[in-house]
Amino acid sequence: MSYIAITIQAGAELTDLLIAQLSGVGYEGFEEQAAALIGYIPATDFDEAALVEVLEAYGVTYTKETILPVNWNAVWESNFQPVLVEDFCGIRAAFHPPFTPPPAYEIVITPKMAFGTGHHATTSSMIKLMQALNISGEKVFDFGTGTGILAILAEMMGAAEIDAIDYDEWAVNNTIENIAANQMQKVKVWQADRLEKINGKYDILLANINCNILLQFMADMRKLLQPDGILLLSGILPTDELTITTAATAQGFVHTKKIEKDNWLAMQFEIAIV
Repeated sequence: MSYIAITIQAGAELTDLLIAQLSGVGYEGFEEQAAALIGYIPATDFDEAALVEVLEAYGVTYTKETILPVNWNAVWESNFQPVLVEDFCGIRAAFHPPFTPPPAYEIVITPKMAFGTGHHATTSSMIKLMQALNISGEKVFDFGTGTGILAILAEMMGAAEIDAIDYDEWAVNNTIENIAANQMQKVKVWQADRLEKINGKYDILLANINCNILLQFMADMRKLLQPDGILLLSGILPTDELTITTAATAQGFVHTKKIEKDNWLAMQFEIAIV
């Protein structure tokens, strides 16, 4: 099958938004570069009008190239490198050898076209925030699970229950595969894009998405948390820190910690004691 490669001249601040929107119109893979994003879509599914509709809101330009049939599994394998977050968590594919020396937790994933391989600063920073938490015995919710890395890590860290959702069917299926590959037993994942119908209360809520979605669902995330719950957010640009903090404060959260990496923020909030 031939593919169309679309190279979009866009900075890192737009990457997550563009990936989310282009995935919704059929794009199956993405490659992040310093000042550009390349999206891949089967030639038979390419709709230039749909592409223009997505991009016109951002004022970005693009170029188009036809890619002849390739072995996409081989391409992903050659491009996907193991990730090590200090000595705490290592993320690798099945075709990589185990880490030496081994980190505290080692996750094996098949990244395919889903988001969250650990390479992006938003994911690795969430992992670092999780490292400082006592997750043993806790009930965890992963909002926008991607490849399932954070949900899998939560179980490895001793969480009693983990529920995970993603709006993207491909991401959900990939997470299911990764749960099985890591022999996890406590992670439940399903396809959803909203929170108001989620039942139950959680001790920890993870949301590695983007600023607009975080703002949209801030009140719903608060409702899902126990009175002493912890909220970890990522996908935030430094310029949006005040906006996120203000919205969280309005819902009764206090900001307790943040990590900045590669111009992205991960932030920790806890419920204010009244």
